Amino acid sequence: MMHPSTLALALIITPAIAQPAETSPNWRTLEAPLLTGHIQLTFPERFARAGEAYFSPDAEWIIFQAIPAPKGDETPPNIYAMYVAQLKHDAQVDAIVGIEEPILLSPSSSANTCGFFHPKDRGRVIFGSTLTLPADKTPAGYQRGTSSYSWQFPAEMEVVSMIVPPIFYGGKPKLTEDIDFGEGETEPTALWTRDGYDAECAYSPNGRYIVHTEVDPTTSDPDLFVFDTTTKKSLPLIVAKGYDGGPFFSPDGSMICFRSDRQGNDLLQVYIAELAFADDGSITGVKKEKPVTNNEHVNWAPYWHPSGEFLIYTTSEQGHQNYEVYAIQPPIGLSADVLPADLKKRRITSSAGFDGLPVFSPSGASMMWTSQRGPKLEHEQRPSSQLWIARVGDVAP
Repeated sequence: MMHPSTLALALIITPAIAQPAETSPNWRTLEAPLLTGHIQLTFPERFARAGEAYFSPDAEWIIFQAIPAPKGDETPPNIYAMYVAQLKHDAQVDAIVGIEEPILLSPSSSANTCGFFHPKDRGRVIFGSTLTLPADKTPAGYQRGTSSYSWQFPAEMEVVSMIVPPIFYGGKPKLTEDIDFGEGETEPTALWTRDGYDAECAYSPNGRYIVHTEVDPTTSDPDLFVFDTTTKKSLPLIVAKGYDGGPFFSPDGSMICFRSDRQGNDLLQVYIAELAFADDGSITGVKKEKPVTNNEHVNWAPYWHPSGEFLIYTTSEQGHQNYEVYAIQPPIGLSADVLPADLKKRRITSSAGFDGLPVFSPSGASMMWTSQRGPKLEHEQRPSSQLWIARVGDVAP
């Protein structure tokens, strides 16, 4: 059974697997009242593919990865660039209606993935970047010749950080020309360097820690680590056979969610892990790990609701040609001993093709995700993956 990429580097397998003849004409009706006021944020006229987007702490900006649309007959590069864009609001209807002109962050020809905003330091972002053209140009995705899945882990990929001045200034004219952000602060700069892939990064709620995926070059095994921005030290969190990735801190910083293919059966499952802390509040490791899903489907890209009471994630439960977004309760609190099969869950999206990589805005009022529900251009075999956003009703499972 083939399964999709975690989008650790690119969404390139999403259109390769999901092949809808056309988008469902009634998805707005099917998704109401869970999702309403759907708005497409990116379009194939500008981006061949776009996806994996996250909100700034004030919900005024988003960071996302995208491949620019080709010009003329040129073939678009099969690597993602990193962008930020300010959200457009219509005050009269109190709704998001689109994005302003995207701002390119990443260097030309570099491969990039998984951007995220600092929760406290205004304008600062992190993302995975090779900074230069990666040496290995083999695309990730399902390989028909070998009937296997090939992950892509550029050894040059590092977690980089930078300040984006337009975000720092709140999208308004500079109040002064004298602010010195420091040498290299407005360009992507590696937070640390080592041999092997480092990406899939996200800040803790207090901004001190960065949870991320590392690939050991000697074993080619991806595991989860946490980097302490205060001590500049890295600590292993999840070290298990198979690809552990896509981690995010819970809203209170006490847990992480992630996905893993450790079962070795070409499936991905969602997990949570309770973190262990020293008396001074520093993270020392993982206290307990629990599966959230354990079934015959591909389950990945988990993300916490701001309440911390449930997760949203992407699943193949409706088939490999129709990935959808579901909500699920995690095995915590009164549900701590509930088995994965008995955890409450709810389907949120209902459109043909791919719907996945969902995230909530900081208030939980909006959900943003990647979808193939948009119109198909004349030259496209199927609708491309693009960013969508909608207002959120009661989606709790």
